[in-house]
Amino acid sequence: MEEKNLKKSIITVIGKDSVGIIAKVCTYLASNNINILDINQTITGGYFNMMMVVESEEIVKTFPDMAKELAQIGEEIGVVIQAQHEDIFEMMHRI
Repeated sequence: MEEKNLKKSIITVIGKDSVGIIAKVCTYLASNNINILDINQTITGGYFNMMMVVESEEIVKTFPDMAKELAQIGEEIGVVIQAQHEDIFEMMHRI
Protein backbone atom coordinates (compact mmCIF):
# COMPACT_ATOMS: atom_id res chain seq x y z
CA MET A 1 0.00 0.00 0.00
CA GLU A 2 1.29 3.46 -0.90
CA GLU A 3 2.06 5.97 1.80
CA LYS A 4 -0.61 8.68 1.82
CA ASN A 5 1.25 11.30 3.86
CA LEU A 6 1.70 14.19 1.43
CA LYS A 7 4.36 16.02 3.43
CA LYS A 8 5.44 19.13 1.53
CA SER A 9 4.82 19.38 -2.19
CA ILE A 10 5.23 22.04 -4.84
CA ILE A 11 2.34 22.79 -7.19
CA THR A 12 2.89 24.95 -10.27
CA VAL A 13 0.18 26.39 -12.50
CA ILE A 14 1.05 28.01 -15.83
CA GLY A 15 -1.14 29.18 -18.71
CA LYS A 16 -3.19 31.94 -20.26
CA ASP A 17 -4.89 33.99 -17.56
CA SER A 18 -8.61 33.54 -17.02
CA VAL A 19 -11.16 34.00 -14.26
CA GLY A 20 -11.28 31.29 -11.58
CA ILE A 21 -7.88 29.58 -11.86
CA ILE A 22 -6.94 30.16 -8.22
CA ALA A 23 -10.47 29.35 -7.06
CA LYS A 24 -10.50 25.97 -8.86
CA VAL A 25 -7.10 24.91 -7.53
CA CYS A 26 -7.78 26.11 -3.98
CA THR A 27 -11.22 24.48 -3.90
CA TYR A 28 -9.64 21.14 -4.86
CA LEU A 29 -6.93 21.52 -2.22
CA ALA A 30 -9.40 22.46 0.53
CA SER A 31 -11.73 19.58 -0.31
CA ASN A 32 -8.78 17.19 0.07
CA ASN A 33 -7.50 18.60 3.39
CA ILE A 34 -4.37 20.02 1.75
CA ASN A 35 -3.02 23.14 3.43
CA ILE A 36 -1.37 25.97 1.47
CA LEU A 37 1.82 27.00 3.28
CA ASP A 38 2.99 29.56 0.73
CA ILE A 39 1.66 30.91 -2.54
CA ASN A 40 3.11 33.22 -5.16
CA GLN A 41 1.26 34.29 -8.29
CA THR A 42 2.03 36.64 -11.15
CA ILE A 43 0.43 37.63 -14.43
CA THR A 44 2.81 38.72 -17.15
CA GLY A 45 1.66 39.63 -20.63
CA GLY A 46 -1.65 37.85 -20.07
CA TYR A 47 0.00 34.64 -18.85
CA PHE A 48 -0.70 33.28 -15.38
CA ASN A 49 2.06 31.72 -13.26
CA MET A 50 1.51 30.38 -9.74
CA MET A 51 3.67 28.35 -7.40
CA MET A 52 2.34 26.88 -4.16
CA VAL A 53 3.98 25.03 -1.30
CA VAL A 54 1.40 22.68 0.25
CA GLU A 55 1.23 19.91 2.82
CA SER A 56 -1.23 17.64 4.55
CA GLU A 57 -1.11 15.08 7.30
CA GLU A 58 -4.70 14.02 6.61
CA ILE A 59 -4.81 13.50 2.84
CA VAL A 60 -7.09 10.67 1.81
CA LYS A 61 -5.48 10.19 -1.61
CA THR A 62 -2.03 9.13 -2.72
CA PHE A 63 0.35 11.71 -4.17
CA PRO A 64 0.09 10.24 -7.71
CA ASP A 65 -3.72 10.44 -7.53
CA MET A 66 -3.59 14.05 -6.36
CA ALA A 67 -1.10 14.99 -9.10
CA LYS A 68 -3.26 13.32 -11.77
CA GLU A 69 -6.44 15.02 -10.56
CA LEU A 70 -4.74 18.43 -10.49
CA ALA A 71 -3.45 17.85 -14.04
CA GLN A 72 -7.04 17.01 -15.11
CA ILE A 73 -8.32 20.22 -13.54
CA GLY A 74 -5.64 22.09 -15.45
CA GLU A 75 -6.80 20.55 -18.73
CA GLU A 76 -10.39 21.54 -17.96
CA ILE A 77 -9.49 25.20 -17.33
CA GLY A 78 -6.77 25.54 -19.98
CA VAL A 79 -3.61 25.63 -17.86
CA VAL A 80 -0.84 23.20 -16.99
CA ILE A 81 -0.80 22.07 -13.36
CA GLN A 82 2.11 20.00 -12.07
CA ALA A 83 2.75 18.64 -8.59
CA GLN A 84 6.12 17.45 -7.28
CA HIS A 85 7.31 16.19 -3.92
CA GLU A 86 9.45 18.84 -2.22
CA ASP A 87 12.47 16.50 -2.17
CA ILE A 88 12.35 15.99 -5.95
CA PHE A 89 11.86 19.71 -6.56
CA GLU A 90 14.87 20.52 -4.34
CA MET A 91 17.08 17.99 -6.13
CA MET A 92 16.08 19.29 -9.58
CA HIS A 93 16.84 22.90 -8.66
CA ARG A 94 20.04 22.37 -6.71
CA ILE A 95 22.96 24.41 -8.05
